[in-house]
Amino acid sequence: MGRRTGTRRIGIADVAIKAGVSHATVSRVMNGNFTVDPAIAQRVRDAAAELNYQPNPVGRSLALGKTDTIGIVVPDLANPTFQAILRGLSMAAAQDGYRVLIADSSEVSSEEAILAGEARRRCDGLVLCAPRMGDAELEELAPSLHPMVLINRSTTETRVPSLEVDYSQGVQELAEHLVGLGHTSIAFLAGPARSASNRARMAGLDKFRAAHPGIELRMLEGGSSFETGHEAVDEVLASGATGVLAFNDLVAMGLLSGLHERGIRVPEDISITGFDDIPFARYTTPPLTTAAVPITELGERAWHSMRALIRNAEAPDEETTFQPRLEIRGSTGPAGHQGAPAPGGRPG
Repeated sequence: MGRRTGTRRIGIADVAIKAGVSHATVSRVMNGNFTVDPAIAQRVRDAAAELNYQPNPVGRSLALGKTDTIGIVVPDLANPTFQAILRGLSMAAAQDGYRVLIADSSEVSSEEAILAGEARRRCDGLVLCAPRMGDAELEELAPSLHPMVLINRSTTETRVPSLEVDYSQGVQELAEHLVGLGHTSIAFLAGPARSASNRARMAGLDKFRAAHPGIELRMLEGGSSFETGHEAVDEVLASGATGVLAFNDLVAMGLLSGLHERGIRVPEDISITGFDDIPFARYTTPPLTTAAVPITELGERAWHSMRALIRNAEAPDEETTFQPRLEIRGSTGPAGHQGAPAPGGRPG
């Protein structure tokens, strides 16, 4: 925006008059168009400097058709996993002069399409992180959101890079860890029903069950928050499981808290595992066994894919899958001889 002189701002018309050129020529010079004759361009810049004129950034963005901003839609910004992805994305984008606009759907899948469309209209590209919308809706929406990068989801749209975590393999490794400790009765405290990563975990546990027909595996309804785990204590204890696979670290932490309030020992009475390895996981009491995901790297790689789309107008030739790494800590131990305690207290 230009400098105010009296009651009027210095604008592009003032620069054009002083430089003796058209408004369009001033606009091209200010937007970095190198087709303008160098001598004329210098005359425009000199006039702008003398008048202390600064281009309106909004108008400049409209003229260039770019905002130097990308959007990201996440299902729950309170979840440290999504915070870490956002951090990786925003720091990587900032190195290239881009900023990130954030939209949080608060686990309401019906809001995602609306938020995604609004964010895309305001930005040069969109990162859709772990969307909860159905496959058909995502496929229908994808072409209108280009350029777009997906995290923990994929689409048949060939222009959309996809970065995914192998949740199926990760949960199988956690279950194998519990079996190795002698647990024969295991419960899975599931995540949101619309979560694609929850479906991947369920698919992994189907493979685990097929490979271990002698292991009792129960599926319990859950969610993705600390509160979910805390509220699930009675159901977990009633299941009789001696080992629990929580959907993520937050759910596992809530369960740890609830069990502690009942005087139930972890891992002596029951073993608990999480997923993601968020920063707090190693500081719980006891420290949480989990499957570590390179969360920040997911965000960084999402920006690298987006940058390639913006600059080259075509998708980079990649569909990247990240393998979780088992982190064994104090929340898992050998199965006891008495099984899990009944609701209300520790075993006698």
